[in-house]
Amino acid sequence: MHTKVIYIVFNLILIPGALSKVSAQEFPHINKRLNIENKKDTLKNTFAPDTAFDTIKKDSVQPKQRQKLEAPMFRTAKDYEKLDQKNKKVTLYNQAVFKYQDYELTAGIIIYDYEKEEVYAGRIKDSVGNLTQHPVFKQGTQIVEPDSIRFNTKTKKAIVWNARTKYNDFNVKAEKTKKMNDSVYFQKNIIFTTAEDIDHPEYYFQTKKAKFVPNKKIVTGVTNLVIEDVPTPIGLPFAFFPLSQGSVSGFIIPSFGDTNLRGYYLQNGGYYFAFNDKIDLTLLGDYYTKGTFALNAQSQYRKRYKYNGNFNLRYENIVESERGLPDYMNAKIYNIQWSHSQDAKANPNSRFSASVNLGSSSYFRNSLNTQNIGSNMNNTLSSSVSYSKTFQSTPQANLTISANHTQNTNTQQITMSLPNVQASIDRVYPFAPKNGSKKGIIQNLNLQYSLNGQNRIQTTDSLFFKPEMFNEMNAGIQHNIPLATNFKLFKYLSVSLTGNYNETWVFNTFNKAYSYETNKPETIRNNGFDSFRTYNFGATMGTTLYGTFNFNKNSKIQAIRHVMRPSVSYTYTPSFDQYYDTYAIDALGTTMQEYSRFQGTLFGAPNQTMSNLVSLSLGNNFEAKVRDDESTTGEPKKVMLLNSLTFGTSYDFTADSLKLKPISMSANTNLFKEKLRLNLGATLDALGINNAGQRIDKFNIANGGSLLRLTSANVTLNYSLASTDPLFGGSPNPEDDNQDQNVQNGGRGDDLFGQSVDLADRQKSMFDENKRGKTKTSFYNTEIPWDLTFAWSLTYNNASRNSEITNNSLMVSGNVALAPGWNAGFSTGYDFKNKGVTYTQLRFERDLKSWRMDFSWIPNGYYKQWTFFIGIKSSILQDIKYEKRNSAERRFRNR
Repeated sequence: MHTKVIYIVFNLILIPGALSKVSAQEFPHINKRLNIENKKDTLKNTFAPDTAFDTIKKDSVQPKQRQKLEAPMFRTAKDYEKLDQKNKKVTLYNQAVFKYQDYELTAGIIIYDYEKEEVYAGRIKDSVGNLTQHPVFKQGTQIVEPDSIRFNTKTKKAIVWNARTKYNDFNVKAEKTKKMNDSVYFQKNIIFTTAEDIDHPEYYFQTKKAKFVPNKKIVTGVTNLVIEDVPTPIGLPFAFFPLSQGSVSGFIIPSFGDTNLRGYYLQNGGYYFAFNDKIDLTLLGDYYTKGTFALNAQSQYRKRYKYNGNFNLRYENIVESERGLPDYMNAKIYNIQWSHSQDAKANPNSRFSASVNLGSSSYFRNSLNTQNIGSNMNNTLSSSVSYSKTFQSTPQANLTISANHTQNTNTQQITMSLPNVQASIDRVYPFAPKNGSKKGIIQNLNLQYSLNGQNRIQTTDSLFFKPEMFNEMNAGIQHNIPLATNFKLFKYLSVSLTGNYNETWVFNTFNKAYSYETNKPETIRNNGFDSFRTYNFGATMGTTLYGTFNFNKNSKIQAIRHVMRPSVSYTYTPSFDQYYDTYAIDALGTTMQEYSRFQGTLFGAPNQTMSNLVSLSLGNNFEAKVRDDESTTGEPKKVMLLNSLTFGTSYDFTADSLKLKPISMSANTNLFKEKLRLNLGATLDALGINNAGQRIDKFNIANGGSLLRLTSANVTLNYSLASTDPLFGGSPNPEDDNQDQNVQNGGRGDDLFGQSVDLADRQKSMFDENKRGKTKTSFYNTEIPWDLTFAWSLTYNNASRNSEITNNSLMVSGNVALAPGWNAGFSTGYDFKNKGVTYTQLRFERDLKSWRMDFSWIPNGYYKQWTFFIGIKSSILQDIKYEKRNSAERRFRNR
């Protein structure tokens, strides 16, 4: 390879070696203006007089002027470089590269006419006669890949044949392109598409002429949609396609349809505001001819290395039937979602975060613009907004200010804590040495301080955001100072001693007295400061025991290890009956009832009964060493048999009766290479019950029963299979970190309750490609990705010898790629207790490369409906779509 840099003149000597012949077929478009003479191995200029390029007319009288270059020039070629001083041309052949000023050109053959300051580039034939090495022209961020190109380095004008260009999601191909300057191109016989393969696109828009302004727009004449090279009747007299870099403001075309209950509708029409690269805003609206309407505002914002978030506000006014008819109904529902996260690098000492999901309790059951069954099945909405600050002092101090919200969508009860203030000071060891480890009771003695202040509001869905919601507001502050130490006893026993002092401040209390007007006791709210103080002591002693059972070295299981963690703890809490009074419950005052004025306050009343509680617990886990035949080192591998098996109970010495509490048991493990997750829970009671089903102070075995009485039990089992499992010859794919719509709305992260469908954004697939890898079968050379999930839940109740199963249900979901581009999935279940099929969803999707088609069907139940969609994937052409749905004609329901 020879490389030369030309600065002022081309006074170079011809490179040794004969110039190969170049046929006219290798320059099919340039050949009209460039005649390649094979016999003389020279290039003659035969340009037509109507050329758009500037040329220098030769004058025999004028002296020849030296050609000057405005910048260094770089050239290279694999086969040869030829300098023709007579015709003022340089020829580069095979993998030719030409760089000058701000552009770079690579091609099979490049010819530079330095007298006219014009560059010609084209393809060459390979050994089998195929044209290869298309020219690639780069100027700044623009990249053009034509069959051939002619470019004037002085005027910057160019003619390009069969140019292929990509702008954002658009691929553009033009038979002939004239570049007038850097900002205006005129093109002839142009096609543009979002398909990846521009030479064989599955669809494209075709027009005879267009004006192209890079990074701004394409303006065309008559434009026709062509699918699989078949023209369609879909066309426009003219078209405008924006090509701006980044987001652009514009109108959003609504979808239309009709329902029996609400009439014809226009849905999800509005305007998109692209304020800048950091924030945007989408305003959408729905309108139904029978009076229903909806408004939606969505915004996303992001600042690199600082924060990112999104906001979504939805309001719907639902009208059913006609005014004056008995089934007429008018309801207003809303939902507010806000998510904000701060980059960890923004500020290491302070952090602000938000996760808000609140609104009408019936929103997800009745919303016209979302299908999210997972959220419908969820009975709780929650929100949290918090700011935390760490003060780098000694000791370190922490401060958190937050607002919290929980909402039960069944009972419509709402609890809000606004604001919450939590402050704490790190643990202090007043007697510990400045250097070295802490030893003994005194040196390990430590204390902390924490403050918890809340302002809590409890209201209902109907009173939310109304003045009445503040009538029962409770506020208080609780101070806590824990004192603790730990030490070793007899080398193997770990002992910890604790003491807690709590002081509670409240700003309202409740007095109770008999009212002669209503003839019953009344509760009187007193607003004002009050306080009480409590304390308790405790001690815990525990150890860890190990046991190993060894097997034959040649056996598959070589050893099993059992780890036990027994512990015993004692807690003493005195009686604080000084905070209790009495009140009369009848008019004569002969019957008195005890109460505390702190009952019903924010933190509740102090304990009235002294407690001497001894608690026992035993934790276990089992793991095995298994011979690994695939290991190169011969080392066995560890396999967890039982993650945990825990027993616990307690005994209250000061209780008047029923001192022995029931024994609780819990266990969990993962089996079959952690694909099966099993959780067990049970309650065992050593005390018996009487004929009324009440616990009595008599052992169950002495009452004619067994040693322990099973009062309740529950089992949950989750099992997942996928083609990515090594068992089926696959390899796992990385999990998707993006939070889907199900989780954002408070639903499940899996698809056991179906996949959510956002009717405002149908570009998103219903199938998660990250969950299903690619698996090759042994019979066919094809790939069939699939996944399958089972979830089984069983609850047993025998508290009063009723011995009944209160819940027994199985849920199943699965997805499979039937063929390349064809996806199918289902979600269903069966309730063995009520003997019925639970929520069922069938879903199908066809990946049409640039297009996407899907069909979702809910065949039974309250949400019975189907939806169909086909449209272009790219967001640039998302309005080119067709969708039809048979929305469930369900009545509005509050619960």
